[in-house]
Parts: sequence; C-alpha cells; structure tokens
Amino acid sequence: MTDHPQETSRAHALDELLPPLSRNEAAVEAARCLMCFDAPCTHACPTHIDIPKFIKKIATGNLRGSARTILESNLLGATCSRVCPVQELCEGACVLTSEHKPIAIGRLQRHAMDFAYGKGLNLFQPAKATDKKVAIIGAGPAGLSCAGELAKLGHAVTLFEKRTLAGGLSTYGIIGLREPMEVALAEAAMIEKLGVKIEAGKKLGAEITLADLQANFDAVFLSVGLGATPSLGIPGEEHILDGLEYVEQSKLDAANLAIGRNVLVIGAGNTAIDCATIAKRLGASQVTIVYRRTENEMTAYAHEYDFVKREGVNFRFLTQPVRVHAENGSVKSLECLRMSLGTADASGRPSPQPVAGSEFFLSADQIVRAIGQHKPSLASLLKLKTEKGFIQVNANFETSSTGVFAGGDCIRARGAASTVMAVQDGKLAARSIHERLVSNG
Repeated sequence: MTDHPQETSRAHALDELLPPLSRNEAAVEAARCLMCFDAPCTHACPTHIDIPKFIKKIATGNLRGSARTILESNLLGATCSRVCPVQELCEGACVLTSEHKPIAIGRLQRHAMDFAYGKGLNLFQPAKATDKKVAIIGAGPAGLSCAGELAKLGHAVTLFEKRTLAGGLSTYGIIGLREPMEVALAEAAMIEKLGVKIEAGKKLGAEITLADLQANFDAVFLSVGLGATPSLGIPGEEHILDGLEYVEQSKLDAANLAIGRNVLVIGAGNTAIDCATIAKRLGASQVTIVYRRTENEMTAYAHEYDFVKREGVNFRFLTQPVRVHAENGSVKSLECLRMSLGTADASGRPSPQPVAGSEFFLSADQIVRAIGQHKPSLASLLKLKTEKGFIQVNANFETSSTGVFAGGDCIRARGAASTVMAVQDGKLAARSIHERLVSNG
C-alpha cells in the first residue's frame, strides 16, 4: 500500500535541511582551510576537537582518521556536527570570517561522521576490564558521553534511561530538519558497542533508587536534563499544547500531528523556533511567535531567528498572553496585553511591564507553549545541594553527595545549555570518576 500523498509530503517536509557534502565538495572545502597553528576554531569548540587535523585528513582522503580525530574529543560528533551553533562557535572563530566565507566546519565534521557510521567503523576498543562499576542516570548527550569515555577506560557502565529510546533531546526534542532521530540512535548504538549496558524504562525514584545504585556501583553520574515546560498560569491554558511534545510527535509520527491553520507559538527560544517551523512546514497557513520582550532579548540563536523569518513565520513582540478563549474545546483566540520594558530582572534582561488598558486578541485555532523547562526536580528528591535550582557540582563534577557526579543541563546554573556543553561535561566527569576509581584501588 502506498502512502497518502499528503502523508508523504508531510514526512519529507521535515527531512534534514542541509544535504550531505559529496566527496568532491568536501575535498574542495577542506582544501580552503589554512590549517592554523593554535587554531582559534579549536579553542572555540567546547569539546576542543582538533579541527585543522580532522579537516587535513579529509583533504588527504583519510576519512577514517578524520572521524577518529573527532571522536577522540567528542563521542557525539555526528549530533554536534548538526546541532551545534557553529556560527557562534568554531565557524564564528574562523580566521577567514572577516574577509572571506568561514570554513564549513560543521558540514565537514558531518561528512566524516556520516562516513564512519555508513561504514560501520568501530574506531575504539575498551581497555582491559577493571573491577569498577559505574551507574549513569539519563541517556542524553552528557550521559552517553560519560558512559562511552568510561567504557573506553575499561569500566563496567550501566546506563539507566526512563524513556524507551536513548538520546535524550537529540532523539526526542530537536527538530528533524536539524537532526534526524536515526543519527541520535546510531550514536547510542555506538556507545553500546563499547560495552555500555543501556536499560530503558528505568526512572530514578521509581524503578531504581539512589541508595540502590550507591550500594551496587562504585560511582554514579546524573545526567537528568531539565523538567517539563512550565505553565503560563492563565485561564484556558488546558487548551495549549506543550512545545516539547509537539517536537517529539513531529519526529515520531509527523503524519498524525494535528496542525492548526492559524498557529500561535508562545516563547522565543530555540524550541519555539522549532515549533513554529514544524507548524509552517506541516501545513499551517499562518504561524506567529508571541513574545513578551523584543527581538533583542530572544534566547534563540540569531541564525535560527533569521531562518524562521525566511520560513514565513510572523512575530508579535512585547505581547503577554493572559487568557485562552475556546468554544466547545476548540481554540478561538488568545487574549493578550501589550508590554513595555522596565529595569533588568534576575535574568539580566529588561523586565516586561504590562501597559494598562492595552488588551487585544490574536485569532488562533492552535496554541503551542515553548517557554523553557523547569529546573531538575531530582535535586530535592535526592537531597542534593543546588545553585539557582540546578544541581550544584564542584570542579570535578561531584555533587554534595560523595561519589555522585552530575553534568549536562541539570547543572547549568551559568551559561547557556547546549548539546556540545553536555558532551563536554560528560567527558570531563568521566575523567574525574576514573581518577577517583583508580585512586580508590
């Protein structure tokens, strides 16, 4: 049986945006690299991949060596080649940026990673087995990175994941235009090949407890990410869809994701951009992002903002939702207030203040909420010290509980949360855990 034409077009509407480089395109692009000594791009990469080295190997046709160079610093190189904000990181630091076009570092990295996964290469072998066991909670980027690094060092690692599939937001929460689900799952499978045991459907605080883990493992690493999307606390909110669930369904079953004709997306971060893109590409006639501040305060990357404007998405700035109006369960409009900007709040951004008597209505038949995520709730459950609501760790990524380490978004009290920072956390935490295990004999 063939797919319905509309279902087929929907499925492909969210296909990966950038095509892979051909071997010749990659060779030509790699040849442009100046192979800088003490390269700024390497310093700008949070995982400090030796970028000139992996690019030179592409230029000489050594794709296996290129992939190994990448993975030595970043075990999730395939994901990061797609989702990293390269414009702000490695490519933004390229010395060719000021007068020429920067080297397409992200696409070259993807080229090497696609080769490695396409060939099924096993580039690392675990060291001689130790008698040490480590439990990792959460199979997102930080957890997978930590697990892989520890497995390479010979430790027995069990990774507990509450969801059905590993990968965290890379699998469930990043729009397919940027990262197809298959990429994240392939990386998880690679980590398993290193000897890591992944147990799905196991949630800390339910099927497993921290006390059990501490009794049966020599160290524990928490990579639990963040919580659910906060509520707006407005009347009629039960008619608003959750942005992370919206993205997830677009990856799991785009054909059956209900899309309105006139969609409002509340929020102005990267998830809001993804939700607006999904709505537009899957058939909405009009999509509008509603944000209570201005474009200067948006948390979305500048290149994502530019992209979604080109997609035809509209913006209503200085707009605060106050009530959803619905009839017989169907959304009709969003009541809003106009805002003005006041003094800086705790986030360092100007605080939005309502303008008296400025109520107005935005027509809509679907509203999506994408306003960030709650702080990790496990911190209080596990009685761990926190900082600004995030799990507090020391320089070695150890929490206030001895032998319990943490990394990724759940510790990001400072700086922006990102996949590549989570990968680096996992890598550095693995080193700290290894040193602890070795020193304890």
